[in-house]
Amino acid sequence: MPVPIIDLFAGPGGLAEGFSTLVDTQGDRVFKIKLSVEKDAFAHQTLTLRSFLRQFPVNALPAEYYDFLQQKITQAELYDRYPDAWQDAIKEAWQATLGATSSEEMDSRISEALEHQTNWVLIGGPPCQAYSLVGRSRVGGVHEDDHRVHLYKEYLRIIAAHQPAVFVMENVKGLLSAELNGEKIFPRILADLSDPSSVFPEHVSSKYKIHSLVTNQVKTDSDFLIRSENYGVPQKRHRVILLGIREGIKAEPGILTKSPKVNLSSVIGMLPKVRSGVYRDYSHTEEVFTNGLLKKKRHYLPVKDSFENWSGRVSKYASDLSSHFPDGNAGSNRFPLDTGLEYRPYVKGTLSTDHPLYSWYSDKKTEGVVQHASRAHLSLDLKRYLFAALYSEVYGKFPRMQDYREFGDDLVPDHENVESGKFNDRFRVQLPDEPATTVTSHISKDGHYFIHYDPQQCRSLTVREAARIQTFPDNYFFCGPKTQQFHQVGNAVPPYLAFQIGNIVKGVLAKHEELTNADSEINYAE
Repeated sequence: MPVPIIDLFAGPGGLAEGFSTLVDTQGDRVFKIKLSVEKDAFAHQTLTLRSFLRQFPVNALPAEYYDFLQQKITQAELYDRYPDAWQDAIKEAWQATLGATSSEEMDSRISEALEHQTNWVLIGGPPCQAYSLVGRSRVGGVHEDDHRVHLYKEYLRIIAAHQPAVFVMENVKGLLSAELNGEKIFPRILADLSDPSSVFPEHVSSKYKIHSLVTNQVKTDSDFLIRSENYGVPQKRHRVILLGIREGIKAEPGILTKSPKVNLSSVIGMLPKVRSGVYRDYSHTEEVFTNGLLKKKRHYLPVKDSFENWSGRVSKYASDLSSHFPDGNAGSNRFPLDTGLEYRPYVKGTLSTDHPLYSWYSDKKTEGVVQHASRAHLSLDLKRYLFAALYSEVYGKFPRMQDYREFGDDLVPDHENVESGKFNDRFRVQLPDEPATTVTSHISKDGHYFIHYDPQQCRSLTVREAARIQTFPDNYFFCGPKTQQFHQVGNAVPPYLAFQIGNIVKGVLAKHEELTNADSEINYAE
């Protein structure tokens, strides 16, 4: 029997994807996602689609799914072909909001999903914006009245009420330094997770030992921090991930095994080259009074996107910058002709077959690249993106705001707080020979932090490139408008990291079963 998993705050299913990819020696799944809970409508659609696919054996997705990826049939037609799998997916993926949905309904759904099994796993990451360094700087710290501060207690209550054998809880690095009312939050969370009944005395719960996944000798809070680039993820994503093991489980966990760093160009460099689009030209700025304050109001002229309109502007910007970058790789004779497609058949492979993640990403049955279309940008942002890519080619780093100013006043954004220091890395090109910087949900708002290193393409990353950085398999489809697809990718736990964590959890449960069976045999012999 596969080990049941309940997935809370599931997002598009990054943790679940990693755990459900683990198979035993017979090729059967080690874990079975029994319930995924997510409040966002589009992420829930993505979860439901992936849940539908998990109703089929590993590496045996239905042919109609590839027809759907290739836009030959609709999602509804795909589900209609397999009504039983669709009904199971609806039951597994639940759109609900922890903290708003009643405890009684939540408990009922969890109990029904578990079917009285006691050795199960809870996974999930309570919303983290309240603890993030960026979020705290924006609002001046962590506030008691921010409901997100207390959402981990919804996770804790489920531990207290249902007592998983193991839980995995993910959150942002900022959790380690966050304070509430002058008290560090992280030690309190550790104490609560170790003894859930201390917070929820109405439940008589077992206690838990909280483990680090990177060291067996925890000395400081930072020992709970996972630096993803050390474990084969092509991204400098640093997250707090806690492994809780129920009192009485007769096994100690292992730790993640370090692996060589994977650089960005190795995972996105072979994807088809696409240009960005252009949709507005800057016209002028005027100063207007708004609510008694003098503010800048920017005016723009619409632009019809076409290769000619885009390449004409980029060629001009390349010419403007040529005195600074005479050898820059921005010649118009090599510009990509289109902005990409939601599905493009393969012309050549999109990943080297000797790449360490080749088997993780690849599914030859897709026969193409999915969701690899660029966004349109303001014309002046195109110049900034071009400058950033050219600068990184020469200097091997992304430019800071003073570098933009040095190379041209029109490269500096026309914002009131541009001198505040907050804009210092506002436009960040991703470097090809390093893991990417952290992909966050901010990628849904604009691409300024996620500029492609190739000046020929002069754009921000596509959904597929962001998904590759997050280690989603190439056949993973994100539902909803492009903005929502980016939001889902940025909010997720990298599935390949989750796969490695799942392997540690698998080892704990297998060792516990082995030791329990050995004790039973001794008792029987006596």
